[in-house]
Amino acid sequence: MKVAVLGSINIDLIAGVERFPSPGQTLTGHGFRREPGGKGANQAVAAARLGADVSMFGAVGRDADGDVAIAALRQAGVDVQSIRRSVSPTGVALIITDGSGENQIVVCPGANAEAVPPAEADFDVLIAQLEIPVETVEAAFLATEAFTVLNASPARSLPESLVRRADLIVVNEHEYAAIDGLHKARLVVVTYGSLGSALFENGERRFTVPAQQTSVVNSVGAGDAYCAAVVLGLAAGNDPRSALMTASAVGAAAVADPASQPALLTFDRYEVTA
Repeated sequence: MKVAVLGSINIDLIAGVERFPSPGQTLTGHGFRREPGGKGANQAVAAARLGADVSMFGAVGRDADGDVAIAALRQAGVDVQSIRRSVSPTGVALIITDGSGENQIVVCPGANAEAVPPAEADFDVLIAQLEIPVETVEAAFLATEAFTVLNASPARSLPESLVRRADLIVVNEHEYAAIDGLHKARLVVVTYGSLGSALFENGERRFTVPAQQTSVVNSVGAGDAYCAAVVLGLAAGNDPRSALMTASAVGAAAVADPASQPALLTFDRYEVTA
């Protein structure tokens, strides 16, 4: 399956604390990491590691961070030829993780604002997120006949034309509550963390599947790994319930890995039959 990912490419600056600070409070962290991230890059890496043929469309700076981000994508097997190098700095995400694996994130987009959509439709699936301009995503979706997937994160108002064009929208429970108009979407997958995930069709809940229980080390890249897995399952025409259950297994593997771009096995190693 050929997958194009249009989205953000960041460097994650991750600090660990036992608990999140209150407003105005300073806490001492117990660890700091600097590693490749960005929702677009994370999903591209996850899809490639799960076995898809993936091309990344986005933008990074002409800086050392951009070099690191591109190298990580290339190492994961992602085609990086269409990544734009910009005079703007590579995007940065400031991330705090607490003792239970939860996180708080602030993204500084930088070069991500200059992401350029695919010029040719040589792919089966197009995945995009909202750490790049929504206008860029809308234009890309309206210009292709591929299976289109919008990970509507972070939450923002969406043009009705984008909601109606998306073949699949993936959000967490907070984004689902915050974004108006998702009841008009054809298919929406909503994740509920440890409570599992659900599939909605034309605003009606079809079913819910439980989360796969595991020890949480880091939840930063788990949603992106889940998104990549559920997209590959549904785009391939797999039974929807099985697709969500398989994605839950992938998400469980991701939260057990400390990296924003976790090591994953191929899709068939997680596949669950409903």
